[in-house]
Amino acid sequence: MTHARTSRSGNTSTLAGPVRPIPVVLLAFLTGMFFVNIVSRLILGPLLPIVEQEFGFRHGVAGSLFFFMTVGYCSGLYLSGYVAWRLSHRVTIAASSMTLGTALLAVSWTPSLSGMRVGLVLLGVGSGLYLPSAIAALTENTREAAWGKALAIHELGPNLGYIGAPLLSEFLLGFFSWRGVLAALGTQAILLGVIFLLSGLGETAHAQPPSLSTMAPLIRDRALWGMAGLFLVSVGVGLGLYTMMPLFLIHAVGMDRFSANMITGLTRVSALLSVFISGLLADRLGRSRAVAVSLAAAGACALMVALVRGPWISPLLIFLQAGCVASFYPAGYAMLSTVFPAPFRNIAVSMVMIIGVLVGAGAVPPAVGFLADRYSFSFAFGAAGLATLASLLLLGCFPTRTAPHRATDARERSGER
Repeated sequence: MTHARTSRSGNTSTLAGPVRPIPVVLLAFLTGMFFVNIVSRLILGPLLPIVEQEFGFRHGVAGSLFFFMTVGYCSGLYLSGYVAWRLSHRVTIAASSMTLGTALLAVSWTPSLSGMRVGLVLLGVGSGLYLPSAIAALTENTREAAWGKALAIHELGPNLGYIGAPLLSEFLLGFFSWRGVLAALGTQAILLGVIFLLSGLGETAHAQPPSLSTMAPLIRDRALWGMAGLFLVSVGVGLGLYTMMPLFLIHAVGMDRFSANMITGLTRVSALLSVFISGLLADRLGRSRAVAVSLAAAGACALMVALVRGPWISPLLIFLQAGCVASFYPAGYAMLSTVFPAPFRNIAVSMVMIIGVLVGAGAVPPAVGFLADRYSFSFAFGAAGLATLASLLLLGCFPTRTAPHRATDARERSGER
């Protein structure tokens, strides 16, 4: 097999098309698909109060639904390497959207809690297929000097999703049941995947399969574990807390469901500005510094959300916390793309996100629910804030930029071409 030749900057020289400063059409399409992807995973959060009443379970069980979604998501992240190797990154991106759309339709039809769990696993698989191939397609078609800006624009997708999920759910609940909301979103996801597949966008160099010989040098590289730890914390304090935020506002602050969902969505407006600031800082001042600032601010804000509660102060603190968390990802993805060269980038993204999401999105929501049942929501949010601040210690032992070359050299010594 002939692999793409990797330059010192991490770009490949065998792309089907020219590497542009910012591929506008591809970036716009991927941003829209990322929006649908994240809304598909988040839409259950605003619907949880209704789902809890229909099925009659407690907060811990409600939070555990996200664990099943996360198990599927991690499986999708792992499988994405094989799918991209066999079918290409472009087909993998399309398959992701169509799979999660089908899963949403299945969840909307299921009459039982066990059926919902199976559907959420499939939803996670479809969602997990997207990110490694999307990052590979975007970075391989964009000059490295513009990675921060391009990834910041790409991050508009999930951040608009954070805003749109609760607002869209409340709007659609005016016309449908919670099952109808999921069915409508699933139909849209399937159509979007078909359109992207027919568009021909996103051609890249050939992906590497996640074989043992490919993953072994990455596993031995402490850069992988450093990045996994940072993403674990960022996902936990961001997505993990976000999914439980409506329940926090209802039971800890005393809001009604409509107000809680509106505030949960609208507080994410801050992310639209913070991702651009982070992208610019990552390109100009350094990606590790931008990561450190975002995590420190996010942890401090989460701690304040736990300590200070009220109908006015809580939304303000959540607004600030959301912007700080969102600012991590442009710098974080750019840092991850710098550390690992293009042929191995999709595998590195998969491995980092599997570790980060399995704990951050899979374990944090049920842990928050358990701590809320045992102690309080404030206790749970405070613990998440302290853990985020403690994660800054990871930056002190993070390896230098020479780490990816060790992984590449190890593979070359293995004799694989």
